[in-house]
Amino acid sequence: MRLEASTLVLALTLLDIAGCTQGGELSGNGLGGASGGQGGAVGTTTNANTTTHAGSTGSSSQSAGAGGSDGGPTPCTTRIGYGNRWIHPANHPESADVVDGFVTWDGACTSESPNSFAALSNGWNPYFEGNDGCAIALDYSGDCPNVPPSCTTRIRYGASWEAPPNHPDPFDDVSGAVFSDGNCRNDGGLVAERLSNGWDPHFQGNCALSFRWTQCGGLYQNPVLPNDCPDPGVFKDGGEYLMVCTTGDFGGLFPIHASKDLIHWSDTGKHIFAGGTTPTWANADFWAPEIHKLGSGYVAYFSARGSDGLLAVGAASSPTATGPFTDLGHPLVHDPGMSQIDAHAFQDEMGQSYLVWKDDGNAFGKPTPIWGQKLAPDGLSVVGGKAKLITNDLGWEGSVVEGPWVTRRGSDYYLFYSGNAYYNASYAVGVAHATSPLGPYTKAGAPILTSHGAWAGPGHG
Repeated sequence: MRLEASTLVLALTLLDIAGCTQGGELSGNGLGGASGGQGGAVGTTTNANTTTHAGSTGSSSQSAGAGGSDGGPTPCTTRIGYGNRWIHPANHPESADVVDGFVTWDGACTSESPNSFAALSNGWNPYFEGNDGCAIALDYSGDCPNVPPSCTTRIRYGASWEAPPNHPDPFDDVSGAVFSDGNCRNDGGLVAERLSNGWDPHFQGNCALSFRWTQCGGLYQNPVLPNDCPDPGVFKDGGEYLMVCTTGDFGGLFPIHASKDLIHWSDTGKHIFAGGTTPTWANADFWAPEIHKLGSGYVAYFSARGSDGLLAVGAASSPTATGPFTDLGHPLVHDPGMSQIDAHAFQDEMGQSYLVWKDDGNAFGKPTPIWGQKLAPDGLSVVGGKAKLITNDLGWEGSVVEGPWVTRRGSDYYLFYSGNAYYNASYAVGVAHATSPLGPYTKAGAPILTSHGAWAGPGHG
């Protein structure tokens, strides 16, 4: 993908919630559940200063450490994350509080027109915009009682809910994270709101839903990185995630960002190529970088335009994940008749590494196959023959498939890719499946991520 091709900031799939599991069963009527999501509030830990809440006051504290000095139990703390309709009290920019003790909430949202509030067990009454729609995430640490072992969602229905037969409770408890799409629509004389697990609770007059997420890892709001970050490449190094993006020369090529949770990112001040240094064979268009741990060190893959005017895949190595990296001195993958871009590396279950990349055929009026080939153990050369994984042969893909990213699950391989025109709403993300690293891959058919409202032109897995 080109630098001008994407101003899309990094987003951790809009339908996602950090740390939650998927799937589950409904408590009460046996219907299947599944996870999904919508943007929540950015969750940040407050300090030990007193925090005033709408309708209540309380003291907010930092998370407890790893037990007392005497080796006794670790004090229980509760992190309370508030949904994006929460009314922030004065001088409270954060969207979460961490408090001592075990705090609970039954999921009920009390109307106090024009707003509503949730009555927490510690006496706090956080207020939310509108007559219904309280949304709170409760996450526990330390020695807390009766904490569920995994993420669960309580969906609480308002008084206007049309309850199914034999369903006396005004709520359902579902394993995993469940969210609403926020769209209350007319449906057969009633109104209904679609949930991420496929349910459509119906109401008379207005949709009234509240959500309580327990042990789901908190809430966040997209975008997680507000500045330009096309073609993000993210990998986990120990307990930290590192990310690099397509970039121009701003004192160095490919700045490296770091995060502990994939939500809160900081600039490390380091680059794949430090200021003033570039690969000797390349002179422009440095695109789509990734860093991977291979062999005894780290390898950065990227695309760049060489002196022959064609784009090629480059590689550089470093003993540390944050560099500086030393370029090979020549392209890793080069075709004298076709530009090559969007390199990505992955490993099979035996630890063998592979490289995938795209023919930039759309720039030449030709198809855009995505290729795969084995890598040497150090990741700095390709070995054996290359295999064609997919090409643009579905209608929605238009003249291009690009931005490949392969994820392995057991012995199954999932190739995520982008298709169609990066510069408009036709751009989308598809997926193909194989049981071997180099295929054959079978596409799912329709794209799995498309433009919707402010979520415009999702691309590059």
